[in-house]
Parts: sequence; structure tokens; C-alpha cells
Amino acid sequence: MCLAIPAKITEMKDNRLATVDILGVTRDISVDLTPQAGVGDFVLVHAGFAIEVVDADYAQETIDLIMQFPELAGEDIPTGEGVAR
Repeated sequence: MCLAIPAKITEMKDNRLATVDILGVTRDISVDLTPQAGVGDFVLVHAGFAIEVVDADYAQETIDLIMQFPELAGEDIPTGEGVAR
């Protein structure tokens, strides 16, 4: 099973890359599929790509669901607080 995880864009880089924060874990992802995304936006990340821009409430709801089933998210997702707004 694959999940799209909500993440907050913290930095835009060259070549349509962005740094995102996923519950305190940072990753570089591609924003080729979401050209409208910018710093401060929440995006759904799947396989290293932002696939959709979402609002903070939706991101928080999704994180809350993921935290209820940590075995689905794997070891990369820490047991932290919610989404930083």
C-alpha cells in the first residue's frame, strides 16, 4: 500500500525542487506536478513528488489518521505532534 503524506514546504530550490517538513523530518521533493506550490503551502507527497496542494486543516486531519495506524507509515514517520501551521 502506498500513502501520500502531507508535508509543509519550507524552502523552494532550483530545478523545481523543494524542501518539506513531514512531522519534523525534512526531505527534498519535486514540485513538477504542483507548479503553484510555494513556501508555507501544504502538499501531499508520494514517491518524492508533491501531487496536490492541500489546506492546513486537511493536512492535519490526514496526519491524525496516519498517527492512528503507524504501521502503515513505516519507520520514517516519528510519533510527533501535529502539523506545524
